[in-house]
Amino acid sequence: MKRGAVFFDRDGTINEEVGYLSRMDQLILYPEAAPAIRMVNESGMKAVVVTNQSGVARGFFDEAFIAEVHDRINELLGAAGSRIDGFYHCPHHPEGGISGYTIICDCRKPHPGMLYRAALELEIDLGRSYMVGDTLKDIEAAERAGARGVLVRTGYGMYQPVSNLPAHIADNVFDAVNWILRNRSL
Repeated sequence: MKRGAVFFDRDGTINEEVGYLSRMDQLILYPEAAPAIRMVNESGMKAVVVTNQSGVARGFFDEAFIAEVHDRINELLGAAGSRIDGFYHCPHHPEGGISGYTIICDCRKPHPGMLYRAALELEIDLGRSYMVGDTLKDIEAAERAGARGVLVRTGYGMYQPVSNLPAHIADNVFDAVNWILRNRSL
């Protein structure tokens, strides 16, 4: 039976926004990220990261570095008793400069391609799922995939205009997950 998931944007949602995270010393998880993700793990829902990483198309880092960052995130989360069940990234950008990555794709949020791929690979019911992110692109990707979006006021979320697109607006990822777990349909 398919389960619901909480999809998380990465930069500005579970770790500090630094522009383009291109060095491992820039990776700083928000203190509330591990407890929030642990609550998702304990709820029986999947915890999945979906992240635009146009720094690949722009030549700032490569996909191997993204994999290293994701391994490190799970290492840090594991030390706190939590885990991400799957990581998905979009390395594309139509204005990049690296051959093969300078394209218009269906995975770059606000397009829902990463959510669809995760749903297929991890047996996720998108209709019972949520997306937590710090931009309206994250929320729009959720809506397009049939999930509900929760905007956090961390990262770029501090500067996003208030709209009626998100299902909820939360101070941070922990508050977002609390709201999801109180309001989800089983």
